[in-house]
Amino acid sequence: MTGWSTLFYKEVLRFWKVSFQTVAAPVLTAVLYMLIFGHVLQDHVQVYGKVSYTAFLVPGLVMMSVLQNAFANSSSSLIQSKITGNLVFLLLTPLSHWSWFFAYVGASVARGLVVGLGVFVVTALFGQPGFAQPLWIVVFAVLGAAMLGSLGVIAGLWAEKFDQMAAFQNFVIMPMTFLSGVFYSIHSLPEFWQGVSHLNPFFYMIDGFRYGFFGVSDVSPWLSLGIVGGAMLAAGGVAVHLLRIGYKIRG
Repeated sequence: MTGWSTLFYKEVLRFWKVSFQTVAAPVLTAVLYMLIFGHVLQDHVQVYGKVSYTAFLVPGLVMMSVLQNAFANSSSSLIQSKITGNLVFLLLTPLSHWSWFFAYVGASVARGLVVGLGVFVVTALFGQPGFAQPLWIVVFAVLGAAMLGSLGVIAGLWAEKFDQMAAFQNFVIMPMTFLSGVFYSIHSLPEFWQGVSHLNPFFYMIDGFRYGFFGVSDVSPWLSLGIVGGAMLAAGGVAVHLLRIGYKIRG
């Protein structure tokens, strides 16, 4: 195995060894969202013509789970390694910053997709969303997970203690995720809040991903692809740069 693939394998094994916590728990959380919101709002929210609200909710919950778990994987791994001191063993290896990036982000994508698949299998029992454009589903899932994995690397390098990491997740990642259209179509919002939603890159991830299931979306999937792709390149570029200069990990 090459250096980066060994680190990638180690990162995948890290979350898989505690899969009850890292995979099963997020699936259960998504099911609870489905039971609560699906039951309460099924007859009160209209989306995409004949699409039921429960079916509409499935892709949103899947993508939300993908994004949150991709971020959690790389960020938690780095902050734990920094605090426990075992990151020094990686610093002693001849791995390049690109190897670090591909290993950490690749493992984040893997965890995000595994959790997303689990959420889809369970929540699809409540409402069948269909597969209008399967390729778009894969593209947005991978790009979204890679972007959040890159943000996780940035947060993990920046944070020096767990409460800083919790603050980043609670005040940045969580609000942007929940206000991205997971539980609603932005066309149901007042005009001002529609404009605010268009400033949120997470909205384009959710909307493009949902387009793959229904063939309809709030904005053009090509616009979503351009914005998500650009955001992923920007986040990835920052993460690579921080790894290259050894930000907060080299004296």
